[in-house]
This record gives sequence, C-alpha cells and structure tokens, in this order.
Amino acid sequence: MKLPSVYLVDASVYIFRAWFSMPDEFVNGAGEPTNAVYGFSGFLCSLLEQTAAEHVAIAFDESLSTSYRNEIYPEYKANRDPAPEELKRQFGWARSVAEAMGLQCYADARYEADDLIGTLAEYWRERGHPICVVTSDKDLAQLVRDKDIWWDFSRNQKLNAQQLAKKFGVLPEQMADFLALTGDAVDNIPGVPGVGPKSASALLGHFGDFDSLFERLEEVQHLRIRGAKSLQTKLENNRDAAELARKLTVIDTGVESALASPDLTRAEVDTATLNRLFDDLSFGGMLRQRCLRA
Repeated sequence: MKLPSVYLVDASVYIFRAWFSMPDEFVNGAGEPTNAVYGFSGFLCSLLEQTAAEHVAIAFDESLSTSYRNEIYPEYKANRDPAPEELKRQFGWARSVAEAMGLQCYADARYEADDLIGTLAEYWRERGHPICVVTSDKDLAQLVRDKDIWWDFSRNQKLNAQQLAKKFGVLPEQMADFLALTGDAVDNIPGVPGVGPKSASALLGHFGDFDSLFERLEEVQHLRIRGAKSLQTKLENNRDAAELARKLTVIDTGVESALASPDLTRAEVDTATLNRLFDDLSFGGMLRQRCLRA
C-alpha cells in the first residue's frame, strides 16, 4: 500500500515572496502592514486545495538573523539587511494563521527551517512516506531522494531527484558539497575562490563527494577539466575554508525539538480563532472562506 506524501513547507520563502509582491495597502485597523501574511494565507489555501494534503509541516525561522551556523561562522548571512519590524510582526501572524488552519508548525531558536524540514524528512522517509519539500531554495534539494519531490510552488515546478540533478548539475545528495566548493552568495558562504559551478560539478561527478575529493586531491591535476592543475592548487590552499563551508551548507537532520513532536496529521480548522485573527487583520470574506474550507 502506497503511503501518503508528507508536505514540508519552507514558510520564509512564501512570506518573503508575499512581502515583496503584495500591495502595501493591505493593513489592519491600526494601520500595520498585513500584505505578507495575507499572501502567505492565500498560498496555504492554494497548497491545500491542490493537494488535499493530510500530513503537513510549516517550518519557520524563529530568528531571521541567527542560528548555530553563526556560532561556527559569524559572517553567515551577514550580507542580508535585518528584517524590518513590520515584517517580523507578520511572521508571528503567519504562524498563528497556519496553526488555526490545523497545520503543524515548527521553529527553533538555534536551528533554521531547513534543519527542521530535514529532520522531519528523514523521520517520515524512514517510515516509508514520500516527501514533498515545498520551497524554491536550492539548499533544500539535498534532502530529495527517490520518490521525493522538490516543489517550487510559485512557479509550479515539481522536480524529482533526476530532474534536480539536471537542473543543478549535481545529484541532490551532492548539493551541500557543491555549495561548499562554489560558495553561496545568498548565505554569504565564501567557498573556494576560483571554483565555479562547472568545475564543482565536474569534480563531484568524478570523485562522488567532498571527502573523497580531498582524500584524492593529487588526482585533480590529471582530470580533463579546464585549468585542472591550478584547480588542484586552489583546493589545496583553501581546504580549511572549504571544510568550514561544508559545515554551513549541510542540513542537520537530527533536531531534537522537531523529533519531540513529529506527528504532522492535520487537525480541524479552529474556526473561532481563525475568524478572530482575520477580524484583527482586517481580511475580507473571500480569503476567510477559502481558509475555513481548506
């Protein structure tokens, strides 16, 4: 018997998307912006309408600026502007809406949403459920295995492991190694200077993984890769930086707070709470009815 898919949602992607795309005139009675939570609520309705999902987790970044990765590398994500208070407030409302809709929500002071999703993915995959990671973040591609799906919901792009390999040039399980070599400008991870995506893809295609590459580094100069000799030197000179980057790019799949309550079965919509929230947020009838029916 085929077990139902488990949907793991990267909330920040869709809250930020709504924050930048929804009109500023969405405000509550106090004049506070509500555009991000309005757009996020609509996204949740669309997701549930399209999937009729019964096992859903919504993962939030409790802190938008710190995680255990900042303890390893203080400059992690330091290139990002701090989230304005008007947006931070909406993250709280977004979680309240999701919970009122009967969805299980997760956040942790030290771990990012990626790690919470990774932990739940590992837990439910071990129990035979296919995983659907709902995100547009390439970092989360590393979680996808056979029977799983990476779903960029806004672009309606559903990719399995083979399709992800074609899209990014490496297997999903190589993504953390790939980002450790190339760096990740979005998260301010430097990587190895001079190693671009094509070189990293070729290296991982030959060696398989990060550890094997550095264990057999003397082979690099003999590969049919443009600038192979200088590439070997770059890797030798920047091994420490690459190993640091690898600690940052790999997703932790053992977050205790997620494992403490892994049941993702949808609960009944809390009609009274949802109506009260929408009254406070000054949301109209159309979205309200969609959320109550979802």
